[in-house]
Amino acid sequence: MGAGSFIIILAGFIGLLFLMLLFFIARYKRCPSDQILVIYGRTGSGSARCLAGGAAFVWPVIQAYEYLDLSPISIDVDLQGALSKQNIRVGVPSRFTVAVSNQEGVMLNAAERLLGKSITEIRDIAKDIIFGQLRLVVATMDIEEINSDRDKFLTNVSNNVGSELRKIGLQLINVNVTDIHDESGYIEALGKEAAAKAINEAKKIVAEKNRDGSVGEAEAQRDQRIKVAAADAEAKIGEANADANSTHGKNEAAVRIAQSNAERRVREADAQRLATAAEKIQAAKAMEESYQAQREAEQARALLEKATKEADAIVQAEIAKREVEIQADAEAERLRRLAKGEADAIYAKREAEARGILEILNRQAEGFDRIVKAANGNTRDAVLMVIADKLEELVKTQVEAIKNIKIDKVTVWENGQQQEGNGNSTSRFVSGLYKSVPPLSDLFNMAGMDLPAYLGAKGDESDENPTEEENRTSNPGHDA
Repeated sequence: MGAGSFIIILAGFIGLLFLMLLFFIARYKRCPSDQILVIYGRTGSGSARCLAGGAAFVWPVIQAYEYLDLSPISIDVDLQGALSKQNIRVGVPSRFTVAVSNQEGVMLNAAERLLGKSITEIRDIAKDIIFGQLRLVVATMDIEEINSDRDKFLTNVSNNVGSELRKIGLQLINVNVTDIHDESGYIEALGKEAAAKAINEAKKIVAEKNRDGSVGEAEAQRDQRIKVAAADAEAKIGEANADANSTHGKNEAAVRIAQSNAERRVREADAQRLATAAEKIQAAKAMEESYQAQREAEQARALLEKATKEADAIVQAEIAKREVEIQADAEAERLRRLAKGEADAIYAKREAEARGILEILNRQAEGFDRIVKAANGNTRDAVLMVIADKLEELVKTQVEAIKNIKIDKVTVWENGQQQEGNGNSTSRFVSGLYKSVPPLSDLFNMAGMDLPAYLGAKGDESDENPTEEENRTSNPGHDA
């Protein structure tokens, strides 16, 4: 082998190694941060191997791979008419945000149940689960809890929905309840009651503050007037002391002091009167506002009780209606099943009878076929054999026809004359009685056949008409 051939083989080997290296590099898969790498096939660790980040080598032929997207999925759930714990239908439109979970144990659930499904299919599956669990949470809570304690409601929803979503590999990211309302107006009545209570409290506080302000203002004015009057009195007393040397001056000072005291008392009385009036006015206004608020609260409570009773009546009527419908459906189903059972029994009975008749006819046909074969294929001889077999029954039937006839008395009116060859009346009566039974020859003639000779041929005229000797023998009493 020359140097050129060696170089060619070496180059081919190196090229083959390079291609194999490229192939193995292409089978080394890296997982992006927003996806899950699912390796399935012969993994040696269950149904699949899931990687959230990182990289792994995917063996050719025995393994394959796909990616699961971790992007959030927004689901609008317009729940309407869900029954609460008080049997009041509530509407809870909300928005849920879910995504494929990247937790170690939950990723395998996602790989087993969501791999290969589109975002729309995943959204539909999650929506069905959310609907059921949201109805379950509403059914375990009162209207007041759902409306006032939103944190508890959202916690219950997150726990129930989250646990069910993890079974299919999803995790609940966020729950946003947009509104809560009911068909009977119960929540609206609760809101009106709370608003009326808050307004009444605010009005009461404002009235109390206004009263305190008016009283304080009146007291300040009273103190001011008292202090001014005292100062004036002291000044006048000083002046009076300065003029004490003269009697006129003393009298003037006394008069002025008396006037000052009178004016002070009048002003104090005015201030007291104004303060008392202000207090009574404010108290009256506060009482009036309190009565108004109480009346509005009573009206709201009456509306609430009315709505509650209407809701209870509607629920009871709906339950009664449903019970009647279920009982009617059950009765109709019972009647249908009874009718079907009777029809099946009649059909089975008729079918059994038909099978019995068919079996009898088949057996008769087999017997007739064997009789024909025994007669060497001659059907006439075969019929004669059957008739011969039934001859005893035919004769017995003829005998039975007149066997039980009871003749108590036979009265013969005749003139003693006898027609030639016909016998007398008594013999003709008995002969006619026996002739009323069809002879075998007539039966054979009706069947289109002749009576065989060994059963007796048809007699001549002398056989049919008894002789005088026969008549005499059959009617000895007449001769006597």
